[in-house]
Amino acid sequence: MLNADLRSRLLQHYPTLGELPAAELDALLANAMVMPLAAGTVLFDENQPCQGFPMLLSGSIRVIKASANGRELQLYRVMPGESCILTSSCLLGHTRYHARGIVEQTLEMVLLPAPAFHALLGKQESFRNYVFHLFSDRLTDLMQLVTAVAFQKLDQRLAALLLAKPAPLHTTHQAIADELGSAREMVSRLLKGFADQGWLRLGRENIEVTDREALKKLAAD
Repeated sequence: MLNADLRSRLLQHYPTLGELPAAELDALLANAMVMPLAAGTVLFDENQPCQGFPMLLSGSIRVIKASANGRELQLYRVMPGESCILTSSCLLGHTRYHARGIVEQTLEMVLLPAPAFHALLGKQESFRNYVFHLFSDRLTDLMQLVTAVAFQKLDQRLAALLLAKPAPLHTTHQAIADELGSAREMVSRLLKGFADQGWLRLGRENIEVTDREALKKLAAD
């Protein structure tokens, strides 16, 4: 059973659960597990069975597709109040994972066992709507990702990513390459080219955009 603080935080991030009668909510959460996980932890991997439905209270998860040569493509992130459509898909289809989930920022989550997830999905319309609305949003994001990978040049995608990040950006070239599904050497070469044109300043694990308009123009071309 979750303590009062965890229960309050869970309902704050996932208010649809608060629509359940108190007794039903107690029964639902009786077998839920609270899991603190450190950054870098592999939460799930390809071909693993799904253990339950994660509900994040803090931190974040990166969901990636990895190739045999070690290259990665980030599919999406999961934040508090959200959940993982890959997990939902595995639970609904009784299949195994087809991607990898890695803890990006140290997190705390409540894992709802598969039987409890199916029971909740069947009896609560608002939770069912939440799950399928999330499917819709994520599919839109994934279609945008497919479009970018298929039809945009890497320099355009890099410019768009830099514009979307908070400034200044504290990260490594490898992390950016992983997010773009590219090689670090290519990303480093493009970043140096941007810096040579005066569009940004590069430091150790630090990128400061100095000409947003130039990056916007490149991203839109």
